[in-house]
Amino acid sequence: MTAPSTYGLSTQARNLQWLLTDLVEEVPGVNSVAVVSSDGLLLLSSDPATVGAGDPPAEARPKGPRGASADLATIVSGLGSLTTGAAALMESGSVKQTMVAMEHGSVFVMAISDGSLLGVHATPDCDMSVVAYHMALFVGRAGHVLTPEVRSELRQSMENTS
Repeated sequence: MTAPSTYGLSTQARNLQWLLTDLVEEVPGVNSVAVVSSDGLLLLSSDPATVGAGDPPAEARPKGPRGASADLATIVSGLGSLTTGAAALMESGSVKQTMVAMEHGSVFVMAISDGSLLGVHATPDCDMSVVAYHMALFVGRAGHVLTPEVRSELRQSMENTS
């Protein structure tokens, strides 16, 4: 996978992109990853900006939200909103993680400390505990770095690559 360009980004933003790329490349079964702001805007995506020479042809790449980061961001934002509303109605506190298992894949959503959300689209045969563990590592490492300034920088970067 080729990561989106990090040229001109701050060290914090580049580190977040590196963590996100590492999550996709190192965790078996992960197809794509997105970080969405508390207001539903895509901040980071595992979608490659361009297809590199060593990448598999389009027909060999996973189907689904990968390649359509806006779709994954929409799903993550919607699930986050729905589960937050459900938790409020049930007076159960804040939502830590949501998992949806489908016939042909799974979607995981995990809260980041600032209200942003980490979303993962994975294969149906992924080891859910391994995916959740690596998501928790990402959240732990990214939560304190995702300041308002970095969020703004990441939004601008995503707008420039659209």
